[in-house]
Amino acid sequence: MKSQKIKILMVAVIAVAMAYIIPNSSSYVVLLATRALVFAILAMSLDILLGFTGLASLGQAAYFGVGAYFTAILAARFHFGLGWDFWLVVLMGMALSAALAAFFGLFAIRATGVYFLMITLALGQCVWGLAYRWSSLTGGDNGINVTSRPDFGLDLTNERTFFFLVYGFFIVSLIVLYVLVQSPFGRSLAGIRERELRMQILGYNTWLHKYIAFIIAGAFGGLSGVLWAHTNGLVSPETVVLTTSVDALLMVVLGGAGTLVGGVIGSVIVFGLREFLSTLVPWWQYVLGGVYVLAILYLPTGLMGIPARLRQARAMSNKKTRPAAREKLAPTPS
Repeated sequence: MKSQKIKILMVAVIAVAMAYIIPNSSSYVVLLATRALVFAILAMSLDILLGFTGLASLGQAAYFGVGAYFTAILAARFHFGLGWDFWLVVLMGMALSAALAAFFGLFAIRATGVYFLMITLALGQCVWGLAYRWSSLTGGDNGINVTSRPDFGLDLTNERTFFFLVYGFFIVSLIVLYVLVQSPFGRSLAGIRERELRMQILGYNTWLHKYIAFIIAGAFGGLSGVLWAHTNGLVSPETVVLTTSVDALLMVVLGGAGTLVGGVIGSVIVFGLREFLSTLVPWWQYVLGGVYVLAILYLPTGLMGIPARLRQARAMSNKKTRPAAREKLAPTPS
């Protein structure tokens, strides 16, 4: 309990430091941090499935894309969501993505393991196909330009002001998802992740629990898509491509699944490395891929798991040194 309070305090301190340091940085850093926070929300939504329920999904880009396209279509074609009605678009985007997740979940939750992974991949590719082929609605390969940001008393054309808006959504998402995973429902998800059969024997409806978690993950994936439409200014099939789902998955694994904060750390590292390496070498994708492989091989619990691994190594070292010390202290037979 004490360690949990310390972790919460550390996260709060870092969050306050971010709110002070980033807006006082260059506009490039502010834009990069804003994009990282949007993807951090996407990574946290995936962590509900991967880290807390034990379901690895490759379809998170579908909900991200639905939220983004929904926002872009309303803004570019109907000029809706560019005032106070932006808050309505946020709720509608989350609801639409949640509805899509509810539909997809009817097929995906019936499977487990690699079969669940493949079904989510296939369903995500269906959304990508619609975005690419339904050019009359989505603009096809050219996508949809979102040239204006909402105006409801705040100058969101200013990157620093827009950062604070995205930052606020990020903090609220983090708090809501943390309360969720600490609730009895969240504890039951952890039980399903560890041993689903045991939870079924105890009387839990594991299918319903996983289905609700799937819908919640879809809703927050849609929220990140709504924010991305105004952050990036362009929504195209590249938004819902498989790479988006893979990036979110790698962010969670790199930072540490089952921690929520791990997805945030992973998002910052991925965006930071991508921007830094792309300025150094033309083959930066291979370097970034190598970093991912090394992280998965040598940090299977992610960066958030390093303290626990260090404690485990120290405990193992103490166990080995104690017998040796006893042998030295033992009297030698005369």
